[in-house]
Amino acid sequence: MNYATIGTSWIAEKFVSAAKTVPGVTLTAIYSRRQETADAFARKTGAAKTYTDLAALAADPAIDSVYIASPNRLHYEQSKAMLNAGKNVLCEKPAATTESEMRELIALAERKGLIYAEAIMSIHTAAFPSVKDAVKQLGKIRTARIDFCQLSSKYPLYLAGKNPNIFNPDMHAGCLMDIGVYNLYFAAAFWGEPEAVVSDAVFLDNGADAAGSAILRYPGMTVSMNYSKVGQQYAPSEIIGDEATLSIGSVSQMTGVKLLSKDGEAELVPSDLTRDDVMRGEAAFFLRMAQTKDYSDPGYRFAQETALTVRKMCDAIRQQNGFRF
Repeated sequence: MNYATIGTSWIAEKFVSAAKTVPGVTLTAIYSRRQETADAFARKTGAAKTYTDLAALAADPAIDSVYIASPNRLHYEQSKAMLNAGKNVLCEKPAATTESEMRELIALAERKGLIYAEAIMSIHTAAFPSVKDAVKQLGKIRTARIDFCQLSSKYPLYLAGKNPNIFNPDMHAGCLMDIGVYNLYFAAAFWGEPEAVVSDAVFLDNGADAAGSAILRYPGMTVSMNYSKVGQQYAPSEIIGDEATLSIGSVSQMTGVKLLSKDGEAELVPSDLTRDDVMRGEAAFFLRMAQTKDYSDPGYRFAQETALTVRKMCDAIRQQNGFRF
């Protein structure tokens, strides 16, 4: 697989680093709006080509796949353009703003004989199957608390009167789309679509959501969650059963996972995994699907169904709280 990146952010750099550990994945080109930025990223990552014209990138026959890590608002149009150009697409979360956009892009990819998927660390880590198995050991689960609060490095810029993309609602950004999706992914991956979503949000003066909470109702259980970009979390999340409890240090990376019971605790996933360890799974998944194009593949179906469930919950939360987008 010869792929290009659209975007030169820190997450694109981390993905490229992880993808280099997957045999068969080759970074070929970099796209950025500015030539100097593209050149700098190419020197850092070893890419042979650079582009500042998306149409030229789309027309390059040497590139069969694209990883998109641009601002959120651009994901839908850029994904659509690359799929129409015959490229497989792995798009950073949120791969699409709405459920309808996500469904459209999944359908377009299949009509074109291509792969369209969301880049999400948690469900593609090597540890994910063992964590799913551990949940079965908890007994009857009636409650879970899934939290992810991470103080953004861009928050000081906002406080200084700037308007960084990640706090700009015009870019379809903010806490829900950047942080909250990980909480929702965790719930959707383990329990699917909830019966109901009840939510609240706190907004900055520019209209971006700074923090939020939600309660997801499932048959016989509730999942509560908090997410924030303006404060730092230190306590782990928990899935609480009547026989044992699962403690999760990071719901985004699926690390720091412990099984706690009256008999003691057992570490299932350590906390000190590298970012390459965590992210190589999504690169390997993308490669496998780009090679097989097997739309009946259980892993692909699970990823697509989970992504659609997350989009549906995001739609509900935005509607309940009057988001600008």
